[in-house]
Amino acid sequence: MIEGFTIKELTDSVGSDITPRMVRHYHQLGLMPQPVRSRGNYRLYTDQDVQRLQRIVALKQQGFQLSHIHKLLEAEPEAEQATLMAQLQQQYRTIIQQISQLRQTAAALEGLLGRDRHCQTTQAEVLAQLKLLDVETQTGLGGLEKLWCGLDAQVHAHPEAFQESLQRLLPDLSDRSEIEVDLLSKLVLASGDVSLVPFVRLGNQALAASRTAFKSGCQVVVDVPTVSAAIDQTRLAHLGCQVQTLIDNPHITSAAEAELAFWQSPDWKDHLQQLPTGCVIAIGYAPSVLLAVCEAIHQGLIQPALVIGMPIGFSHAPAAKRKLMQSGIPFITVEGTLGGGLLAATALNALVESLIEKPDCHCYLGK
Repeated sequence: MIEGFTIKELTDSVGSDITPRMVRHYHQLGLMPQPVRSRGNYRLYTDQDVQRLQRIVALKQQGFQLSHIHKLLEAEPEAEQATLMAQLQQQYRTIIQQISQLRQTAAALEGLLGRDRHCQTTQAEVLAQLKLLDVETQTGLGGLEKLWCGLDAQVHAHPEAFQESLQRLLPDLSDRSEIEVDLLSKLVLASGDVSLVPFVRLGNQALAASRTAFKSGCQVVVDVPTVSAAIDQTRLAHLGCQVQTLIDNPHITSAAEAELAFWQSPDWKDHLQQLPTGCVIAIGYAPSVLLAVCEAIHQGLIQPALVIGMPIGFSHAPAAKRKLMQSGIPFITVEGTLGGGLLAATALNALVESLIEKPDCHCYLGK
């Protein structure tokens, strides 16, 4: 008698919402090998099949498409890495092209949905004409340009109503707190990208921890002066919060320069280990600084109240953000490569703004 797992037992052992139908689809794609059959013609799976499906699920959860997973799993150990990387690079370029096309579609929809009530009359006319538009000829394409020009003509008559536009464009945030919705809205406005929202991560009671820290007049620590220049010094001064810069080089204006300064100037290491307990750290440029912060937290050298980790980068930055989310410290970050000093400062400013209205004077800054 042949022993093994049924397809239902296979999916139950792997979990992650895997269904028998998905497994059969993986068979068709060649991702899963065809299993042996019982006398009753039932599929029977082995421990190796369970491991294979677990790898597929893990890679899929990391964002790899099924075509990528197939190449990764089927690559022979002795195969040239350069060949596999070239194939993945080509697939990456294809995906970027698809993203570009989707971004154009999203921009067109934003151009319509993001209009405020002052533009609704023209908006209705444009929608009606779009239904009748013939774009098979160059004349038709010219007509499309006229439609957009007509809609754009209304923008000179009044200021842009940002909040009204955001209400139409943001995803459903009804399960989020008012402070979190405000934070997400400000990050969208700072980046000009509504698709940023699903990548923003808050963990370990970040909002509550930040409010407690700022109310106590905590120290605020940033990675480079560019971030310091973008934060709300006035509100922080009224709260009694002082600002410190780890890499105090005013000539740093990019992530690449911040990363280079991290490795060339060891002084910041002493500053890092001397940070007071309960400080708020905001990192918007150098991914290696965030990695160092996470390592210092892991070693018990520092214990910040909150870390806003939004460095820019294509390998170190995503890794640093993952370490931050695993640190156990309250955090706010943007998954993947997205980030920047402006976003880090915007997140900090939104938290501070939730505590204190904008002061009318700057007298505290001179003290």
